[in-house]
Amino acid sequence: MSILGSILRSVDRTGIEPVAWQPPPPPPETGLFGPSRELDGAQLWKLPTGRGPEDVAVDGDGRVITGGEDGRLWRFDADGRATELAHTGGRPLGVEVLDDGRYLVCDSRRGVLRVDESGRVELLADTAVGRPVLACNNSAVGRDGVVYFSDSSSRFTIEDHRLDLLEHSGTGRLLRFDPRTGETDLLADGLQFANGVGLSSDESYVIVAETGSYRIQRVELTGPRAGTASVWADNLPGIPDNVTSQTSDGIFWVALYSPRMRLLDQVAPYPTLRILTANLPDFVQPDPEHRAWVLGLDGDGRVVHSLRGGKGSYAPVTGVRETPDWIYLGSLTAGAVARVPRRELAT
Repeated sequence: MSILGSILRSVDRTGIEPVAWQPPPPPPETGLFGPSRELDGAQLWKLPTGRGPEDVAVDGDGRVITGGEDGRLWRFDADGRATELAHTGGRPLGVEVLDDGRYLVCDSRRGVLRVDESGRVELLADTAVGRPVLACNNSAVGRDGVVYFSDSSSRFTIEDHRLDLLEHSGTGRLLRFDPRTGETDLLADGLQFANGVGLSSDESYVIVAETGSYRIQRVELTGPRAGTASVWADNLPGIPDNVTSQTSDGIFWVALYSPRMRLLDQVAPYPTLRILTANLPDFVQPDPEHRAWVLGLDGDGRVVHSLRGGKGSYAPVTGVRETPDWIYLGSLTAGAVARVPRRELAT
């Protein structure tokens, strides 16, 4: 260990243990990944209280459900009027609408929750494979009610996600909860900040975004390779967040928190520099470029849509959901849900 490294570890207030890695060069922002303006001019539906509608889900009546940093779960009608459904007592992130009309919520502080119309909040899972679920993030629900969800890190909470990205120690997990048995099992571990989760249309595989590695893993659910994980989409042009299950058009939508951050990639091979970066004041931490960006990937993991916004567009985008008429967007820090007419998007 260098003298500088020893000094930094002695004054380190974060506790990170960085693992050196070499990110691949980001793909050029040209062609399909070039600047575009499809996500400009989004309509905004302001949260009545709080901020941070991190994810968005849409029910069968076209109503939008989201959760804010103050613990409230909201439902917007077609005119953008919000009704409070419940208070989770934590921080709701990923939201799914269940077949029976209830809601499945990944609460980063409490775990996997089920919420009904009366506001009743039921805890389904807060531990898995002998460990607490520390950073419950996003989910997908199968037709049989089985829940696939991400636990982003066993080292850092969602609030300290920057520390996990700087450490790059790969402690994220993809988990499966079966409501029929009440049991939770492990599908994949060693993930670099496990994030968005989506199911294929035939439910033969599930995908999970690795925010810290700019890629998406695929885990087989059926057949002779069941339980096997492989890289499905690699070297994305931005930092992936929530994903959707495959749509009727065969598309998985991926929200990009921001384009790739040059400084974050530059310090990746150097643990000492990452300890230094982690201990810098917030105002000099690596700052992502906040412009709206979502990708659409086909069933083979190929990017077939890249929809972007310009300076001042709704950002950072952490959730995305498509309906026949709209693309809905959520954000970890914004004060509103956004939507863009589907007819204006590139095909």
